[in-house]
Amino acid sequence: MPVTGAVYKYGPSTPNHRRQTSETMPGGLRNPLSLSQMVEKIGSAVHDAKDGAHNKKESLQKKMAEHGLMVPYVDLQIQFIGASGLPKMDVVGTADPYFIANLDDKITFVSTVKQNILSPVWNEVWRVKNVPAIADLEIKVMDKDEGSMTDGYIGKAKTSVNAGARELEITGPLLRRSRGTIWVKIESTPSSDEQPFQYPYLFDGPIRFSRHYSPTVGKLTNLEGDARLYSTWKMYLKGIPLFFGDVYQPWNKSYKAAQSIFQGPTSVAVRSGIQAGHRMLYARTASNGFGVIESAADVLQLLHGGASRPGSNAPAHPSRVKPAVYTYIISSEDDSFRFSETGAAFFVDFASKHALHSNCAEKVRYSGEFHPRPQGGWACFSDDVPDDQVHWELVIDNNSGTYAPDKTMLPALQKLLEYNFPGFGIFALDHGDEELKKSREACRDYALRFRGVRQEELQPHAQQGEETLSHHASVCLSHAEKTVEHAFGGKS
Repeated sequence: MPVTGAVYKYGPSTPNHRRQTSETMPGGLRNPLSLSQMVEKIGSAVHDAKDGAHNKKESLQKKMAEHGLMVPYVDLQIQFIGASGLPKMDVVGTADPYFIANLDDKITFVSTVKQNILSPVWNEVWRVKNVPAIADLEIKVMDKDEGSMTDGYIGKAKTSVNAGARELEITGPLLRRSRGTIWVKIESTPSSDEQPFQYPYLFDGPIRFSRHYSPTVGKLTNLEGDARLYSTWKMYLKGIPLFFGDVYQPWNKSYKAAQSIFQGPTSVAVRSGIQAGHRMLYARTASNGFGVIESAADVLQLLHGGASRPGSNAPAHPSRVKPAVYTYIISSEDDSFRFSETGAAFFVDFASKHALHSNCAEKVRYSGEFHPRPQGGWACFSDDVPDDQVHWELVIDNNSGTYAPDKTMLPALQKLLEYNFPGFGIFALDHGDEELKKSREACRDYALRFRGVRQEELQPHAQQGEETLSHHASVCLSHAEKTVEHAFGGKS
């Protein structure tokens, strides 16, 4: 991500001094600022060119409207088949390619990472409704650099959204040289909505998810069973604007923890730490778990899991729905549904669980907690009954101090989840509702009594000798700051 907020000033000087500061630093080292200025100028030129193209497209739409003509809208299914002829990007190995596709910079699709290959096959599908027929599809092919703040750029391809299969040349950043080809297949049909302009660029599936692991999990030597308390999930839901419109939930100005994040002299440092943790937690790597939600059974699979810590006094149940409470947010940036177990160990030392998931966004679509339960509740359940013979329910709420979501939006939240997860009973309840409290406590009680979960696991905590995500993030931030300081001639 670009680094912002740094301002470097130079005092009055002779022409020779100015020449030295723009090109070199003491000791003859090249000043990275001159390179950054060049990149900034190039970036500005590209931005201006994109703005110009966007303005031309809007001008065309306006002229058509003046003549009583409407730009036709289409529903798209785009299949990203694969690529070949990619350049070798790593000194050791080949490349770890993935791509970022977008339609008119309005909606984005990020693929899985393929490891150590120059001819990746993705076969991933993206459905988007209500797209102007004159839209452009741009695909940026990237090389995943594990452990780096940024990934390598291979090149990009661009095409219209006309129906058909095509082979696109990937052009690189230097003299537009060819860097391989990518194959896509586009199916285009007239928009099925009567007024497609009301909800343009509407994501329509499939519902994809990725599972991410805390970087601290690799530093543990005593972890047994699954690693659920060190995992987060990101899921892309369909049709969020249909249910939420333009309603968002801003950060809660009355909540002390939120104040420490979003206002005051120390808030920048607090945000930096949380955002560093978020980047580590949600990093897209080849080791992520990926999948598509096609049925209620796929959702249940995500909620499987037994005892997550060693020393449990009951056998693990890795293939059964775990009675657990989850913290979630629905992002205002990409409409993704992000969640993890509320007792996740990486929450230790963070000012806000929800801010960690949202990357300190000043607003979200919604946030709170949820838990699964068998019909009738956990208090009436027995492990003698197989999970596939149970009608499952999701109980979701607005229990979030950081964003204090408006309870009047709970019916919209319920309809959204019913739309995305057919086959589930969905109950959206206010955080103060007695039914919610009773259901949540029954869930936790079942975990304690029958699934070997320990009381301390219900809230974030670290075992002796464990490195928390907060500490890991602060060490990485400190290292990055020292690197920048050294590059500009400061103390190392």
